[in-house]
Amino acid sequence: MTAEDAARALRARLPAGQVHTSGPQYESAAAVWNAAVVARPAVVVECRRTADVQASVRAARELGLPLSVRSGGHDWAGRAIADGGITLDLRPLNRVSVDPGRRAAVVGGGARANDVLAGAEAHGLTAVVGTIGTVGFAGLALGGGYGPFLGKYGLASDNLLGAEVVLADGEVVVANASRLPDLWWALRGGGGNFGVVTALGVRLHEAPQITTGPVWYPASDAARVFAAVAEIQADAPDELTVQTGVLAGADGSLCVLVWPTWCGAADPEGFLARLGPPLASQIEPVSSYAAEIARRDAMFPDGRSVTIRTRSLAAFTPEAAAVLASAEEVRTSPMSGLSIHHFHGLAARIPAADTAFPVREDHLMVEILGLGEGNDDRAWADATSAALAPHALPGAYANLLGPDVPSANVFGPNSARLRDVKHRYDPDGVFRAIPLG
Repeated sequence: MTAEDAARALRARLPAGQVHTSGPQYESAAAVWNAAVVARPAVVVECRRTADVQASVRAARELGLPLSVRSGGHDWAGRAIADGGITLDLRPLNRVSVDPGRRAAVVGGGARANDVLAGAEAHGLTAVVGTIGTVGFAGLALGGGYGPFLGKYGLASDNLLGAEVVLADGEVVVANASRLPDLWWALRGGGGNFGVVTALGVRLHEAPQITTGPVWYPASDAARVFAAVAEIQADAPDELTVQTGVLAGADGSLCVLVWPTWCGAADPEGFLARLGPPLASQIEPVSSYAAEIARRDAMFPDGRSVTIRTRSLAAFTPEAAAVLASAEEVRTSPMSGLSIHHFHGLAARIPAADTAFPVREDHLMVEILGLGEGNDDRAWADATSAALAPHALPGAYANLLGPDVPSANVFGPNSARLRDVKHRYDPDGVFRAIPLG
């Protein structure tokens, strides 16, 4: 079947002007954050209503074409694009409706994280999001969604209240704690395997005072800084979440990055005293997290080739810290590096069996970021991941893994339960974001 054949069949079911095989709308939807993705859809459907999603899902099944869902386009593995198939562009479904009395919002499946933050902050509230504002909120939350509020408010998926979902047969259902609770469990951390989420109910929080900013140290201080951060993390209050990493500094030289965020009472002076004198520090109170996340967006623009591997570590042990430091010495791209997130507080206290997100104990999530061109960068990321394997915990973060990773490696003890839910709601495997067997 040609692209035009598929487009003709879809146009017979959808309003005029929403089916694209070329042109600006097609190109915009086909372009994703990771420039290494070369997949191209046969057809892009601009979904403006839930009914558009229903019609498209049914058509994809009848035509026997691969189907994907594109929102923010930040899935590094390119799963937002159905190569030679039908890609549903949910970006028009970006409405954010806030109920300040309930401290809750209804978020469209195409809304970005910064859309949700802006909607919440207009009412003196905040939402749990990640570290990049242009990420699609639904994709972020369905895979877990970690960020600077981990300790105080948990993962983005921990703050979901319900979901409107178009299933593989085109039926629309609502899943929450009392309606289809098995599907609801799977959606919170199981990735995009069970249906097209067209809207989400989201818990909001009273906006705290945010104090945050990057602190830079020379790479030669990596072992000492990691040890100091480990001591801070051992007794850190829930209000403090610390991201660390080894990345290129402003002048291109290799640096250790420490990025604390306090949501509430802050003690930056005491924090820096425990770490030692930095090369530079930009810790300061910020008016809103929406403003802060815009600064982070500028550090990681679209259009760069990306390879990502992840490992979960129990702690900054001396052995693990040594691997992290030595890995940086053999980078092939000056922009490649490591980003390390501390799961603690509420994010660690919720039992692993309560949501599909498998890794819950106090631990570190290491992102190995290959940001250069070509195979050498991927080889570096693979080698670093392998070197960390002896120190790693089981389980991983669904959104950051490639599509060929076995589900048992991702979801650990939750894998069997997820497969059962998958077979119940999508027995023919229409949705293929992560293989579940």
